[in-house]
Amino acid sequence: MRPMTITEKILARHAGSKEVTPGDLINAKVDIALGNDITAPIAIHEFRKAGAKKVFNRNKVVLVPDHFTPNKDIKSATQCKVLKDFAIEQRLSHYYEGGDVGVEHALLPEKGVVVPGDLVIGADSHTCTYGALGAFSTGVGSTDLAYAMITGELWFKVPESIKFIFNGKLNKWVSGKDLILHIIGDIGVDGALYKAMEFAGQAIERLSIESRMAMCNMAIEAGAKSGIIAPDAITKAYVEKRAERRFRFYSSDLEANYSEIREYDCKRIEPKVALPHLPENTRNVAEVGNISIDQVVIGSCTNGRLEDLEVAARVLKGKKVARHVRLIVIPATPFVYGEAMKKGYFDIFLKAGAVISPPTCGPCLGGHMGILAAGERAVATTNRNFIGRMGDSKSEVYLANPAVAAASAVKGRIAHPDEVVGRK
Repeated sequence: MRPMTITEKILARHAGSKEVTPGDLINAKVDIALGNDITAPIAIHEFRKAGAKKVFNRNKVVLVPDHFTPNKDIKSATQCKVLKDFAIEQRLSHYYEGGDVGVEHALLPEKGVVVPGDLVIGADSHTCTYGALGAFSTGVGSTDLAYAMITGELWFKVPESIKFIFNGKLNKWVSGKDLILHIIGDIGVDGALYKAMEFAGQAIERLSIESRMAMCNMAIEAGAKSGIIAPDAITKAYVEKRAERRFRFYSSDLEANYSEIREYDCKRIEPKVALPHLPENTRNVAEVGNISIDQVVIGSCTNGRLEDLEVAARVLKGKKVARHVRLIVIPATPFVYGEAMKKGYFDIFLKAGAVISPPTCGPCLGGHMGILAAGERAVATTNRNFIGRMGDSKSEVYLANPAVAAASAVKGRIAHPDEVVGRK
C-alpha cells in the first residue's frame, strides 16, 4: 500500500478504500453535515424539492443559527425559523439557538460534536476549522449539504497536500493567527488552491487547540480545500473529556508525498496585521506605521475563544479604550461567555470601555453588532478583510491577533502590544 498523508487516510477510510491518490474522485460517508442560518434554508429547500422525508441520521445533521443572531431583522428571523421548524420536524439532536447558540466553528469542537478522524462537511467556508482536531473538514455549497443530509454521503476530489513546518519557539505575542497570516502573506490567497494544508513542526506541537483552530480556520483564505494538524497529547486532553463519539487518531506516513514542503523559522515571525483588502497583504505590526482606527472587534470563529479573551484582557487591564474607538468583544460561545465572566475578563473589558456582545458572527460578515460606515477603519480578529466585508464598501478592515487588536483599541491606531503593556 502506498504511503499516505493524514488527509488521504481519512478520505480512504470514509470511502471504504484501502488507499486513495490525489486527483481521485471518491464517494465518502460524512460524519457531520453542518448548516447555518444563511446556508441551511437553501439546503432545506433543496431537501424538500428532492422529495426527501427524513435526514440520513438525526444525530449527524447539525444546524447552528449563528450569523445574524440574535435575529437582527425580520428576514434573519425568518431564516432562523426555517432552521428551527426543520430541526423540530426531523428531531435533530444538534440544533442550537438562544442561550445555547454560539459561533458554529467554536461551538461544535467545544461540545464534542466533531472528533478526530471525522469527515465533516459544512455549508460555510470556515468549516476547515475542525482540522485542528485531526479531522478532514471542508466547506461545501448548500445543494451539496442537501444531498449529504439525505444520503449521508458526498463526492470529493482527493486533494494534494502541502506541508508547512514551523521550527523553533514562538516570539512574545505571536499566536496561531500570526502563523497563518505569515503563510498567506507568503503564498497568497490562491497559493494552496484546492490543496490540503498540513501544519507541523516544533512550534505546532506546542500550540494550544485554540491557536490550532485559528490556523486551520483560515486555510480557506489561502484557497485551500482544508487545513489539518495531526492529533497528539494536546488534542487528546481536549477531546477525551467532551467527545460524544469514539474518535480515531491518524497521522501522515513518513514517506507520504506532498506537492510542496515549506519550512519557517519562528524566530523570524512577529505579530502580523493584514491590510485591506486581502488576507495576503500582511506586514509586521511594527512596520505598519500610524494608521488611526474607529473600531476594534475581538471575536469570531477565528479568535473568539477563551484563550483569545484572556490575552485581550491581559493587554487591556487597567487601560482605557481611546475615546474615538468602539471596542466590541464577542465571546464565541455561551461557555466562553460564562468563563470570561467568572475569570473577571468582563470587568476588565467594561472598565476599559468595551461593549460585550452575546455570541454571534455579527460584524465579521457585515451582519450586525458593529457595522462600519464609509471611511471607517477597524482592526478585527476575524478572518476576512475583503471590500465591504464589515460594512460600507469604502470602509477598511485590518486583521490581527487579539493582543494587537486590544493594544490598537487603547492607542486609537494599529499598535504593538508592547506599546501598551511594555517590554518585560
